[in-house]
Amino acid sequence: MKEFLAVFQKYEAMIHHILRSLRIYKNYDEFFQIGLIALWEAKERFDSKKGSFTSFAYLTIKGRLLTELKKSAALEERYRYPKEEFWNLQLDEGADVPLEMETLLTYCEGLTTNQKKWVVATFHLGMSSAELANYENVSPSAVKKWKRGALEKIKQKLGR
Repeated sequence: MKEFLAVFQKYEAMIHHILRSLRIYKNYDEFFQIGLIALWEAKERFDSKKGSFTSFAYLTIKGRLLTELKKSAALEERYRYPKEEFWNLQLDEGADVPLEMETLLTYCEGLTTNQKKWVVATFHLGMSSAELANYENVSPSAVKKWKRGALEKIKQKLGR
């Protein structure tokens, strides 16, 4: 442990220099810790026959930090979070429901009662055919017939 403490004291400035050269300012302490771990691994893996420890440590630390930067950039790209204003925005979720239902019912003109049930249950309530069959106490094949008939009539109405 005392050996590594001496190495740390000697190369701490190098880790800070590498962090500044890579322009790392976010999560600085975390990246410094990664640099320390890389320094420790460099000390463990160093072979004096292959060159100086300083250059080996520099390349090991910088390589590990670059790898970690790539990982964190990929994570940030994958998980984008909205700005603070987004979370403060309050929506009245009930405002559009009557209008949505009105619009949905315009497509139901000319449909049977059961076909209308299928349209409303599927597109407004988000129910599956099996859930609707269970709710209405009918067979799933009956709901599939409602669906088929409703889709045919709506397609004809839309001219497709």
